[in-house]
Amino acid sequence: MLPREELLKGVENRDSVARVIDQAEQAIKTWEVVLTDFLSPPELAEIQRVFNRLTEVQLVAWGGYPQAERQRVAIARSELPLDQSQVSLVGVEIAGNFLFDTASHRDFLGAMLGTGIVREKTGDVIVLGERGAQAIVAPELVEFLSMSLKQVRSVPVKTQQIEVAELKVREPKKKELTTVEASLRLDAIASAGFGMSRSKMVDFIDAGDVRVNWKEVTQASSQLKSGDLIAIRSKGRLEVGEIAVTKKERYRVQLTRYM
Repeated sequence: MLPREELLKGVENRDSVARVIDQAEQAIKTWEVVLTDFLSPPELAEIQRVFNRLTEVQLVAWGGYPQAERQRVAIARSELPLDQSQVSLVGVEIAGNFLFDTASHRDFLGAMLGTGIVREKTGDVIVLGERGAQAIVAPELVEFLSMSLKQVRSVPVKTQQIEVAELKVREPKKKELTTVEASLRLDAIASAGFGMSRSKMVDFIDAGDVRVNWKEVTQASSQLKSGDLIAIRSKGRLEVGEIAVTKKERYRVQLTRYM
């Protein structure tokens, strides 16, 4: 049995992590690969942190493409072979003419959930503008969605399965920049990276809108390191790259901002 209470100590997404611990114990017991539902980035990051301490099981996460936000996790005993191909998911195309009634991500997701399916069975939704959208879902949903999802906003749609390789994923827009700061404090680095005043950044941090490596951080003085990912609700993400110390003992930090 896994040390459940020790693993759950201090976690934010307690219900999600507890559910995955149950599934990991099932994988250990049955010698089979067990799949989770789709997980959000904060859930996934916390589960990976928790399971990094364990040697009995291994995890592989996959959401259909490298930048996917929502991903499923395959869990297996450490002795078994495990790779992305064992994470079961499929693509669906939601095709219609949205030229005169533009639909957003929220519209497509709302229409899907309106058929009665639950969010945990759906991955990312990729909006294609006037042609409709594509979505990643658990395989057992395909037939139901093809019969049930007939309209998004005022537009009639046809929903059918596609290969994951047919997903029309755009590379994220990104901007590389360098800043020189007196410290590696979160408020200093993030304000430079997102191009806003330090006081405004502190407001975002105080409001609980800032996550570092998908974990909520409410201390402006939190120290960053190379590889950290900063996310601000509705503002995008910022990745901390190489950090070097200048002759004047300040920090030169390479940053990548994802729009």
